Order: sequence, then C-alpha cells, then structure tokens
Amino acid sequence: MDLTLLAGIVMLVVWGGLTVATEAPGWVHLLLTAGVFLIIWRMVVRDTPSGPASK
Repeated sequence: MDLTLLAGIVMLVVWGGLTVATEAPGWVHLLLTAGVFLIIWRMVVRDTPSGPASK
C-alpha cells in the first residue's frame, strides 16, 4: 500500500471519529476534503501511464 493512499485513509478515519465523537468545528471537515483528494489523486496517478512507449 502506498504511503499517500494510507495517509488519505487515515485522514478519513480521523475525520469520522472526530465528527461522531465531538461537535466538530469547520476545520475538521478539511480532513474529509484532503483525504478524499489524496485517495482519488493516488488512484489516478497509479493507473496513468508515464508517457509514450519507446521502441
């Protein structure tokens, strides 16, 4: 598992825990935005070819 993907998952878990356990202030929801961004970005980057194939 990639470190970026793991960081995104950890952000989502922390966001979920803080949202359920406390009266979450607005900055906590930035964890949701950043976590989803990192997960989607890493999946797209992993599946994108690096460039044209050399012969």
